[in-house]
Amino acid sequence: MKTIQFREAVCEAMSEEMRRDETVYLIGEEVAEYNGAYKASKGMLDEFGEKRVIDAPIAELGFAGIAVGSTMGGNRPIVEYMTFNFSLVGIDQIINNAAKIRQMSGGQFPCPIVFRGPTASAGQLGATHSQAFENWFANTPGLKVIVPSTPYDAKGLLKAAIRDDDPVIFMESEQMYGDKGEVPEGEYVLPIGVADVKRKGNDVTIVSFGKIIKEAFKAADVLEKDGISVEIIDLRTVRPMDHDAILESVKKTNRLVILEEAWPFASVASEITYQVQENAFDYLDAPIKRITTADTPAPYSPVLLAEWLPNANDVVKAVKDVMYVK
Repeated sequence: MKTIQFREAVCEAMSEEMRRDETVYLIGEEVAEYNGAYKASKGMLDEFGEKRVIDAPIAELGFAGIAVGSTMGGNRPIVEYMTFNFSLVGIDQIINNAAKIRQMSGGQFPCPIVFRGPTASAGQLGATHSQAFENWFANTPGLKVIVPSTPYDAKGLLKAAIRDDDPVIFMESEQMYGDKGEVPEGEYVLPIGVADVKRKGNDVTIVSFGKIIKEAFKAADVLEKDGISVEIIDLRTVRPMDHDAILESVKKTNRLVILEEAWPFASVASEITYQVQENAFDYLDAPIKRITTADTPAPYSPVLLAEWLPNANDVVKAVKDVMYVK
C-alpha cells in the first residue's frame, strides 16, 4: 500500500484508464495547461497530449454536448466540471441526452461517459457555489451517482465509472483533494453500488457519504466514551443504492441516523428513510433521524456557514435522541 492524496488517486485512476483504453479522454476547464483547477490532472497533458487532455472554454453546455456526442462515435469521455454548480449550465446534456440516449435509441447507443468534479460547500464560496446535487442527479433514471469519501474509494470507483457503459456522475469535494489515504500499489477496481461499513458498531447505525461523513467519525469517537457503539456505513454510491447493507445494519442496531450535506426536502436521506420504514419497520426501536444542511441557500458569513452545515455535535445529539439518553 502507498499513501497518496485524494487528487492523486483521481489522477491515477484517469491516467491508468487512458493508458489501458485509447478511447478515453478528458475534457474540461483548465484540465490541461493548468493541470486541473485542483491539480487532479497534473501531468496528464504531458503524457497523453492535447488531443486526449483538452482545455475547454467556459461553455459547460457546449463541451458536455461534444462529449455526449463523441460517445456515439465509440469514445469514453471524462468531463470535468470545476464545480458541479457549473454543471447546471450543461444539465440539459446530462439529463436529456446522456441519461436517455440508450433507451431512446433502442439500445443502439450506450453512453459511456463520466461527469466529475467537486460538489457541495467548500468554505466561503457563497450560495451559488455551495450546493449539493447528488439527489438531483440520483432522481434521473439512466444515471449512476458516486460520491466517494477516501482516496482508496475514489480511485477504485472512478476506474469502474470510466469502464461503465452508462453515464456516471462522480462527485468529489474541494475540501478533500488534499486528504491522504492508503491505496494499493497494483490494479484494483471497486464495484459500483456497494456500500462500505467503515466502522462496526452495535447500538446505532449512521449512514452517510462524501466529505460530511468525517463528522460521523468525530461523533462516534465522542459517543464511544459514553458507551455508545456506532456503526458507520459509507454509501459510496447514491444510485444504485445498497439498500441491503443499510437494512442489515439497522436490523442489528435497531436505530438509524442519516447524515447528508444537502437540503432536507426530497433528499437522499428521505429515500433511505422510506426504504427502511418499508422494509425494516419492525426492527426500529426509535424514529429515524436525519441531519442535513439548513433549508436555506448557503450563507457567506463563516459564523452562519458553520451553523448551516451539519457537524459532529448535531450527530451526537441525534444519536442520543434515538438512544433515549441525555
